[in-house]
Amino acid sequence: MGTFTEKLGSIDRRIIFTVIALSVVLPLALRLNLPIPITPGPSTDMFDAVEALPAGSIVLLSFDYDPSTMPELQPMAFALTQHLMRKDIKIVSMALWPMGVSLGNEVLTSVSDSLGREEYVDWVNLGYKTGGGVLIVRLGSNIKSVFPEDYDGNPVDDMPIMEHINKLGDFDMLISLSAGDPGIPAWIMMAGDRYDIPISGGCTAVSAPQFYPYLGTGQLIGLLGGLKGAADYETMVRIDQVDPPPGTAIPGMAAQSVAHLVIMLFIILGNISYLAGKKKKGGVK
Repeated sequence: MGTFTEKLGSIDRRIIFTVIALSVVLPLALRLNLPIPITPGPSTDMFDAVEALPAGSIVLLSFDYDPSTMPELQPMAFALTQHLMRKDIKIVSMALWPMGVSLGNEVLTSVSDSLGREEYVDWVNLGYKTGGGVLIVRLGSNIKSVFPEDYDGNPVDDMPIMEHINKLGDFDMLISLSAGDPGIPAWIMMAGDRYDIPISGGCTAVSAPQFYPYLGTGQLIGLLGGLKGAADYETMVRIDQVDPPPGTAIPGMAAQSVAHLVIMLFIILGNISYLAGKKKKGGVK
């Protein structure tokens, strides 16, 4: 027994690193899908709010993040866009972060191609403008003065999707996928109550707790928190779908869960080795 516990305490760290890496890579490569239990909460509130929108509604979707938070926010962007386009809800997108424009364009183009949606009729990417909260206030009075052209330089006045959109109050919902500020906080403070527009969003897991008070007051009608929130939404979108498109959130959660289990196992083994060594030296009675 002593020899075994001594070996546990002297495992080469390269072996540990390799096992941890495999616990992440293998579930992703095999697209392991573990069951995702759906319980009432901010994720289901957001899904229900989108589900309640009638066909033909117009949503402002703001991609307020960059590549550093893609693993958490890009999966929820795909799931949300699939849900909106499948319900025939039109999407006007923009970004308060420079890199959010190209990340959003990747999502919108991919999903619209798979569902047969038409750019400028069913969706448009307006692009990025600096300004944060000040920019949001300007959007509240005149969107077309802020974005006279879209991401590709085409005049917005010529687009069918923008025919009846002049200010923030003309949207049926505003969704911000946010990695920080400017993001959800700016949209709530500068647009929510001022322009009477329902706001929901998604954020990284570490920042989700700061938005719970907004959920309690109704200033935020739904929230996707991190990869778990993305997996929740992806699961709900796939319900009753025949041959649904592959997602990345559910396999990502599986990889994360397996990696956590492996880490916990190493922690347990390390403590067993430590306590056994202390007992052998007489340090534990």
